[in-house]
Amino acid sequence: MSNAIREFNAPFLPVSVSCTEQLNRLVGDWQILSDLSQGDLLLWMPNRFGGFSCAAHCRPATGPTVHLDDVIGLELPSTRQALLEEVMHTGEIIENPVHRWTGMNTVSEVLVPIHFEGRSVGVLGVETNLAFHVGEIGGEGWFQGVAEQLRRMVADGLFPSEVTPSAGKRGNPRVADGAMLLDEFGVVQQASPNALSNIKRLGLKGALVGGVLAEAVTPLLEPGTGDTVDETLAVVLMGRASWLTEIEVRGVATTLRALPLIEDGHRVGALLLSRDVTDKRTREKQLLSKDATIREVHHRVKNNLQTVSALLRLQVRRSDNEVVKDALRQAERRISVISMVHEALSKTVDETVPFDQTFQKLLNLVATAATEENTVTTEFRGGFGDLGAGTSAALALVLTELVTNAVEHGLEERDGCVVVEAQREGEVLHISVMDDGVGLGSGRVGQGLGTQIVQTLVNTELGGTVEWLPRPDGVSGTVVKLTCLRR
Repeated sequence: MSNAIREFNAPFLPVSVSCTEQLNRLVGDWQILSDLSQGDLLLWMPNRFGGFSCAAHCRPATGPTVHLDDVIGLELPSTRQALLEEVMHTGEIIENPVHRWTGMNTVSEVLVPIHFEGRSVGVLGVETNLAFHVGEIGGEGWFQGVAEQLRRMVADGLFPSEVTPSAGKRGNPRVADGAMLLDEFGVVQQASPNALSNIKRLGLKGALVGGVLAEAVTPLLEPGTGDTVDETLAVVLMGRASWLTEIEVRGVATTLRALPLIEDGHRVGALLLSRDVTDKRTREKQLLSKDATIREVHHRVKNNLQTVSALLRLQVRRSDNEVVKDALRQAERRISVISMVHEALSKTVDETVPFDQTFQKLLNLVATAATEENTVTTEFRGGFGDLGAGTSAALALVLTELVTNAVEHGLEERDGCVVVEAQREGEVLHISVMDDGVGLGSGRVGQGLGTQIVQTLVNTELGGTVEWLPRPDGVSGTVVKLTCLRR
């Protein structure tokens, strides 16, 4: 509804924020009424031209639709406006005495005033294709009686309730999933075949219709077997509140939702919807297990890499060759960088890394480890955001090499500052690594292993470009400009 109002805001008369919220609740929950009525629902709102325009449309899952085309934004013909104006003025439900033809089918129409804040704010049109015998789905003739009660509640401002659960909540049941009609004492009066199957899967052996639902379901729970149940179960089973709950018995999970039926200010019964969500919950548990497994794998990879780093450090201490020592130190540093990325991945459910936090620690570590004689300060500007695992590992290695080169070669045993700046433009990252060192001379960009690693990773893993340039701000030093895709 909110999307419809925003899209077609021009023709509609303005409504209050509270009224918009109520209309949103109606549209979010009116699939129930559409399925029970086995007809299309159309929300007609007054427009700026003195007529009515369609703000939202719902098709039934229990019968054929009347409108094959999208009718949102359609203005009601002037020949049909008089009846809607009467509904708005009187606040009474009116059934159109004249059936109309739509294509090859005859359509009946019931117009329901939408009551809110003491007045009618719109009209709910219920259109049914008469070529389809109402009630033939599973023989649910009682659907129409419940639909009439709900239409009266809409006219009285009682449906939907402000405590109605969100339509987007996982496992929210629909009429086609299973529906039961309870009286005011919680006794099952009617039940669709799917509803009977849902309760039978929980372990019910006897009859369901004619008994108190709460008394039939509660004994099925077995303490100490892992069966789970919400605290709201008793209230829902008695149909006393418009709440959503879930029960799990011996691995079978069922979602239950109650919709109290109100007449003359009193609860006269309830519509209870049920849905078997066993497969859905099983898949969710499997995903959680896989997430935990993936995090454990990242943790173990991090531990193994740290072990390798420790072995390399041990080998450095035992070596007498300075060239070998330097090569081992560089290898140890690169492995430590990859280890830090896996450590970050082991702490998140998603395969993404909060790279700003990880890189800040990485920057301080690399700059300190790259020199022991001189003082090097670091500064990080901007932000990377969250990056994928592959991008994080490659980018961390690239930036490690660039910062290390800036300290070891750019500053050349002199005090200085290394600045890393990151900017995002959509899916593109623009990164600069600057130092205030000796700057670029002839042949300063070498062909060493570090430079080769940078160029290879940028071109293959990051899908970007890299270039070494003199600083443009008149300060001596070098700036490395890196562009890559943010994945």
